Amino acid sequence: MPKVWLHWDHKTVRERGPDALLRFRMDFLLLLPHGPRIVLEVDGSQHYTSHGGQRPDSTKYAEMVAGDRDLKLAGYEVFRFGHDELEHLDQARPLLRQFLTGLFRLYEVAVPSA
Repeated sequence: MPKVWLHWDHKTVRERGPDALLRFRMDFLLLLPHGPRIVLEVDGSQHYTSHGGQRPDSTKYAEMVAGDRDLKLAGYEVFRFGHDELEHLDQARPLLRQFLTGLFRLYEVAVPSA
């Protein structure tokens, strides 16, 4: 899956300089009105297993949660989805609709009615 590199976030560059957070990348970045920065991650088994998904890998998992902590300390909110939740469009669409509705309500983002 293509990644978004954090140094493209104009707010991070403005606040911390052009080299801020260069080692981080994410699946999706939502820059909401009034400043909230929302990271959406879609995790397959490669995020927490080794040997082709055959064995749990606590080191990989620790690196992932450390990255989440770093993002949160830098002012990002991180939300994770499991690959299986989004694999099939008929299941993913209602899940994402519910999630985004709740997210926009939480951050008071007006959504035009369809």
